[in-house]
Amino acid sequence: MDDYTANDDLCEVYHTHPDRLQDCAIHKLDDKTSLALADVFKTLGDKTRIKLLSLLASEEELCVCDIAEALQMGQSAISHQLRVLRAARLVKFRKVGKEAFYSLDDDHVLKLMRQGLDHVREA
Repeated sequence: MDDYTANDDLCEVYHTHPDRLQDCAIHKLDDKTSLALADVFKTLGDKTRIKLLSLLASEEELCVCDIAEALQMGQSAISHQLRVLRAARLVKFRKVGKEAFYSLDDDHVLKLMRQGLDHVREA
């Protein structure tokens, strides 16, 4: 067992590093951007939405019926999750007659999914 104590993750002396603080100032996110990114991660924090995005990561668009069948869920439940993902600009759709086809909104979403999977699988 680890000999970790509650204060092990704190500095034992208060000493800042100005050169590193300059770099922090460059990379620090403003509140608006931080909130927008947190909202994206909140949206991704649902296993059904993750499963749905993983289906769309095949880079082929799918209709709601196919998604519902693949996930063994009702169309209304899938439709609700797709609305959440559309509001977060993670998926897009197009209508063809009476069918609605969905795909990932852009390449960034695909990269986000792939990098997340790589991170989870390397554990």
